[in-house]
Amino acid sequence: MNHFSLLGLALLLAGCKQVTVDREVVSTAAAPAAIGPYSQAIKVGGTLYLSGQIGIDPATGQLAEDGVEAETHRALKNLGAVLEAAGFTFNDVVQVQVFLADMNDYGVMNAAYETYFRDNPPARAAIQAGRIPRDARVEIMMVAVSSR
Repeated sequence: MNHFSLLGLALLLAGCKQVTVDREVVSTAAAPAAIGPYSQAIKVGGTLYLSGQIGIDPATGQLAEDGVEAETHRALKNLGAVLEAAGFTFNDVVQVQVFLADMNDYGVMNAAYETYFRDNPPARAAIQAGRIPRDARVEIMMVAVSSR
């Protein structure tokens, strides 16, 4: 490297600051405990990153019965509990990812899903996953940004 390149690199590095990010783990007993080494959600500044939730009833630890519609409602109720624990609401959700065991269940999932996001729904992707934990039929994860 020539002297000018080294000088430029030194000036660039001298201008860099170490940035610390406040990272808060969000957890609530109103949603199922994580079934692996992850948090229910992580809050960084005004943004909340919610881990995927499946339709487990936090009171019983059992997967919701009666199929995709019941699992979708339960997963969204679980996510709602985590949102609330962090001081957020469904209105703060900006992005959602839906994982389906079978894309043929898209219509049923979508009908249940839309009851939580009537106006100004968030951006969303829905894909068919190879397999979902506990052989669930649906898993949903979210990102929310505080509007306050």
